[in-house]
Amino acid sequence: MSSFFYYCQFVKKNNTTYLLTGLSFSVLWASASIAGKFGLTSAEPLFFFTIRFLIAGVILLAYAHLLKKYRVPSGKEWQHLAIFGAFNTALYLGIFIIALQFITAGITALAIALNPLFISLLSSILNKRKVKWLEWGSITLGLAGVLVASYPLLQLESISVVGLVLLGLSMITYSIGAVYYAGQKWTLDRVSINGWQVLMGGLMTAPFASFRPQPGSNQFDTSFWFSLLWLVVPVSIVAVNLWLILLKTDAVKASFWLYLCPIFGLMLSALLLNEPLTSYTWLGTALVLGAVFIGQQKNYSAKS
Repeated sequence: MSSFFYYCQFVKKNNTTYLLTGLSFSVLWASASIAGKFGLTSAEPLFFFTIRFLIAGVILLAYAHLLKKYRVPSGKEWQHLAIFGAFNTALYLGIFIIALQFITAGITALAIALNPLFISLLSSILNKRKVKWLEWGSITLGLAGVLVASYPLLQLESISVVGLVLLGLSMITYSIGAVYYAGQKWTLDRVSINGWQVLMGGLMTAPFASFRPQPGSNQFDTSFWFSLLWLVVPVSIVAVNLWLILLKTDAVKASFWLYLCPIFGLMLSALLLNEPLTSYTWLGTALVLGAVFIGQQKNYSAKS
């Protein structure tokens, strides 16, 4: 059994470690759309993010197979990795980055908040896991909090229906990937899984990224390289690994950490992109924190 599964057991038993893992994931994942906004000022969306996927995949696989000597996938593991990479990376982020062209970075809060609902429903259907009433209460409270926090952004003229539809679609594909990953009995090391799924996702988007690029649309300036570095290391490598840890402990409980991503995203957008931060944000934050607290309670397993 790999060190990943031992760590998952440790996280289950150590509440402080679990909380730190969840909070770290939420902050780093929330930063992705802000970094993406900066990167898109210098490059076309699919080109920029395909480069990110390929670089992150190569780094992770070099670490996993050259340095740590983890085994290479075999048999049906390739199929599982391809499916996971398609939904978790290629489809999710491919659609997401296109949507960023039509909306503000902060409004992604509204879409990310749908993940816990989708993950709970899909987990219930595919894995025959009964979603308890307290979990539904947490989902409802979290959605309400994010809607309140996002309300000022919904008034902006820069928000388009096309962007919102694309965001919703990207969240559905991400939720499918999360439930699929949690439902598989992986024996590969976590770093190897992440490396292969990211690399495969990059290879899947590469043909579209190279299709009819506009002349001069890709500028390899400071903004490009700084954004790319941030998205590769803190997001694709660190945050995704933290997410895989959370998913393996419990996919539904892990999804509640996605409620904090919108709150951190709104705050980072206000700080770095001058997007509005109002009393709605703080009220929404309080509701979201309440949802996360309720969702992480251990005693709801006994309630139905």
